[in-house]
Order: sequence, then C-alpha cells, then structure tokens
Amino acid sequence: MSGYLRTAILLAGMTALFVGVGFMIGGQQGMVIAFLVACGMNVFAWWNSDRMLLRMHNAQPIGPNDAPRLYQMTQQLAANAGLPMPALYVIHEDQPNAFATGRSPDRAAVALNTGLLDMMPEREVAGVIAHELAHIKNRDTLIMTMTATIAGAIGMLAQFGFLFGRGDNRQNPFGMIGTILMIVLAPLAAMVVQMAISRSREYEADRIGAEIAGDAEGLASALLHLEGYKAGRINQAAEANPATAHMFIINPLSGLRMDGLFSTHPKTENRVAALRALAGQMGPPPAPPRPASPRPASPRPASPRPTAPRPAAQRPGPWSNPPRRNPWG
Repeated sequence: MSGYLRTAILLAGMTALFVGVGFMIGGQQGMVIAFLVACGMNVFAWWNSDRMLLRMHNAQPIGPNDAPRLYQMTQQLAANAGLPMPALYVIHEDQPNAFATGRSPDRAAVALNTGLLDMMPEREVAGVIAHELAHIKNRDTLIMTMTATIAGAIGMLAQFGFLFGRGDNRQNPFGMIGTILMIVLAPLAAMVVQMAISRSREYEADRIGAEIAGDAEGLASALLHLEGYKAGRINQAAEANPATAHMFIINPLSGLRMDGLFSTHPKTENRVAALRALAGQMGPPPAPPRPASPRPASPRPASPRPTAPRPAAQRPGPWSNPPRRNPWG
C-alpha cells in the first residue's frame, strides 16, 4: 500500500498548494472561477481523453481476426487481472512502446507500437501488456486526470494572480514579489508533484503487472529492451504531444535520460532491480499466457512468394508494411 499512500500524500500536497495559491491571490471569487474553468476543461478531457489520445497517436483498432495470438494473449492476461477485455490498438511507430487509456476498466484500451511487436518476443510482449493492464486495474488514468485538474487549476490561478492581483492585495503579505514568485513557482511545484505521482504509479504498475503475468523477469527484460531499442528512434507523435509522455511504459521523448524532477518515469535500472527482486520471491514463470498452437512460424514457410502477397493485397497486416508479414496472425 506504500505506492497508494505516497500518491495520496502527493495529491494532498497539490491540494494544499492550490489552497495556498488562492490565499496568495486573496480573492475567493477568482479562486472559485479559476477552479471551475479548470475543472470544466479537465472534465471534458477526462470524458474524451481516450479518443483524443488514440487520435493523437494515429492508433488503429485491431480485433481477434487481425491478430488472433495477440488477442488471445491479452484476453488471458485480462482474465488473470479480473478485468474485461480492453480494446486493442496498434500504432505504426518504429520506437517500441505502449500505453493504456480509458477512464474505467469498462472503457479501457491498450495501444502497442509496431516496433514493440516486431522486435520483442512474446514473453516480453506479455509483460508489457500486463503492465498496461495493471494501470487499468489501478485506475491510474483517473488518478493522472485528477492531478492534471489540480495542476491546471494552479496554473490558471497563477495567471489570474498576475492579471488581477498586481501585488496590491492586502491578503498577500509579499506584495508584487510574492505575486511573481507565485506565478513562477506554483505551476513549477505542481508539475514536480505531478511527475512524482506518475513515477509512483509506474513502480506500482510494474509490481502488479508482474503478478498478472506471473513473470517478473519477463517484464524486467522487456523494460531493458524497450530502453535499448528506443535509442535513435524518434517518436514523432510523442514529441509533438509531450503532455502524453507519462502514459507510455517507457518515456518516449528524446533527451530525458535521468530520473530527475521533471522525468515522467523512474530510471529503468531501478525498475528492473525492483522487478528482479520480486522475481526471486515469485519463483519460475508459468507457461506463456496464450492458447495458440506451439508452432508460431507455421504460416511463414508454407509458400515462399505466391501466398505472402495474397493476404497483404486483401488486408495488410495491422502493424506491418505490405512487404512484411503480421508476426501475430
């Protein structure tokens, strides 16, 4: 429960910061108006966040006929987690990565980059999916929406303080200097707390994801490969929308290599160390969570050239270019 307790403390800290900014401005009316506007914006984003996020990253839905083995694996892991089957999406992106979205388990979706599906073995893909299912199970998307609401309200209050406070409010004991400090430091502090909550939720999702898959070492190996394969592969959609970076299992942005104040994710080495300590307690992993045939490559050698283009002409693989076969069909 330490992860939940830490998140609750950080949320309480953000709320206290919000109240403090309101006190610095000194006007309850301005505080209420800013809070209502921020809540309205974030409630709209909360109701539409899944569709907005999937659209931002050009995610395409896939079903059991598009990728039967991937669908069966996800279905089995969702059953292990006690969750309904989430909607599955793929993103045509070379950088291996994944995220979950949706305001509740009944409206959840898991999106996987094509780079992840093309490069990583099934054991590691199962670990990644289990991690995203842990986010759904923990309702982390709801938690991050709450933090975004409070952080947005703090930012708007700071703006109102600059526009209307002018440092002459008698309830502001620091005058103009206090107003300037509030404008700069309050949103910065809110962002720091928001990033801390995001990092806390990643550790929790790693732990519960390992339990869902029954294989902590598989997820640890997946994290190492994701971090290594990310080098030199720019995620253009994530770079264009950096506010979505905290949703991914690995930070998709380039240049953030430290577990610092503004990093949305813990250091991969720290996450792997925690997972490997957990693996020692869990024992050997179970059989792979897929009821498919143990001969995954059987369709490939069936016919060298005539049959390969035929399915691509009718319906290209959901995450492959036409010359490449769907590895999860």
